[in-house]
Amino acid sequence: MRTDARRHHDPQIRGFASDNYAGVHPEILAAIALANGGHQIAYGEDDYTENLQQIVKGHFGPTAEAFPVFNGTGANVVSLQAMTDRWGAVICAESAHINVDEGGAPERVGGLKLLTVPTPDGKLTPELIDRQAYGWDDEHRAMPQVVSITQNTELGTVYTPDEIRAICEHSHERGMKVHLDGARIANAAASLGVPVRTFTSEVGVDVLSFGGTKNGALFGEAVVVLNPDAVRAMKHLRKLSMQLASKMRFVSVQLEALLAGDLWLRNARHANAMAQRLAEGVRAVDGVEILYPVQANAVFARLPHDVSERLQKRFRFYFWDETAGDVRWMCSFDTTEDDVDAFVLALKEEIAK
Repeated sequence: MRTDARRHHDPQIRGFASDNYAGVHPEILAAIALANGGHQIAYGEDDYTENLQQIVKGHFGPTAEAFPVFNGTGANVVSLQAMTDRWGAVICAESAHINVDEGGAPERVGGLKLLTVPTPDGKLTPELIDRQAYGWDDEHRAMPQVVSITQNTELGTVYTPDEIRAICEHSHERGMKVHLDGARIANAAASLGVPVRTFTSEVGVDVLSFGGTKNGALFGEAVVVLNPDAVRAMKHLRKLSMQLASKMRFVSVQLEALLAGDLWLRNARHANAMAQRLAEGVRAVDGVEILYPVQANAVFARLPHDVSERLQKRFRFYFWDETAGDVRWMCSFDTTEDDVDAFVLALKEEIAK
């Protein structure tokens, strides 16, 4: 039996299932190695986490404070816990990640109620929010206290700054706070071509979950508090939710590597560009329908079920709605033009059968 480390996969194989499938960007691996060696104070009192605070303030403003965590579900649960009371509820899109892809963690671990709203494109509006924004004095109903939006959304669409401003103003007028799930916030910024503060701190977002893993990190996200008055006991809730890293320098240095320069944007721009290339390639294929605007690094399409099943044997991707034949194709920072072109060719071959 071998006891030495060895490679167990073919590094030339890439698919379109998820940006979580991608490896770690070489610059982030180098940053982790840079932070290694010697001793640093544990639990966030290290030099890398301290420096990250200044970088985050540069992106989001002087009141911003980052709380690094292990993963996106942890970031969302800690954020929403800190913004709600035990009797509180969170309004979100029916397709929101916190509703459909976090195993019930916001409700079971966070102890809050999700009030969902169907949306045509994954995006909430003030009018849609009002479908659930009522009953604050009704003791029989969970109290709406937070509106949670996702940028970019689970359907690959992107809110404009004005759309988020309208949501924030509407929510604040009704006494609710606003949380932004930014698992792919870099892709949204790259798509819009504006600084992240333009659609977060400057338009009224109170707290956001900043994503790193889907943008080239090994692991690690951060809760970024933009409005200190919107949260309470963040440090205690992070620990209580099992999201306090003992060797936090290795989370913080990854976020530092992304945000100190333009790596976060370079990675996101590339992934977005590959999604555009993919969309352009499949639009010309008879029998394939693109379902939503391709505004970030996701392409949602509808095609014959049997074609998808055959294609999945050649490239990994997921059904989004298997009954309808809807699929999702994701591009990553390491997706190449050759990957996209090979996929489009394979799709044409399977359609022709």
